Amino acid sequence: MSAQLIFDLVPLGSLIRYSDETSRPPERFRKKLTSWENRNSVGRLIRKQVERHIGNTMLPACITLHEGDYGSNGIVTIRVHRTFSADSDLKFTVAERPAIGSVRVLDRPGDGAELVYLASHRADAEEWLTRHGYPDAVLDEVTADAVAADSVEGRAAA
Repeated sequence: MSAQLIFDLVPLGSLIRYSDETSRPPERFRKKLTSWENRNSVGRLIRKQVERHIGNTMLPACITLHEGDYGSNGIVTIRVHRTFSADSDLKFTVAERPAIGSVRVLDRPGDGAELVYLASHRADAEEWLTRHGYPDAVLDEVTADAVAADSVEGRAAA
């Protein structure tokens, strides 16, 4: 799939793999391997931003993936997000969609919302919200109807 199709069809909370379709270099080539890993990985879809204009500059639609959190003793010190333009030359595939009954915690209502937590159920989402400061948070439950609509409309994972 292209990044544009991910933007158009895939729900927030899905695990997305991306690749430049080149083979992985051997471990002994550290620089080549690091470069390859920057263009071949997986992350959770947390944001979709529509095309926007800033002055005379047009910024294309984009998707943002959360690749991981790093820290120690339960304290996150680095959060890794990767943003891709809708016209990216990489290939994307859906590795996993959010499970039915899971609840997406979005930082705010509207189209620009960002997924901040994917809970296994509503009680988990509400408990998580009590420990984190998102006053405008929105809870969005993944329903069987939404999953069925994806397959009826031809949105099944490719």
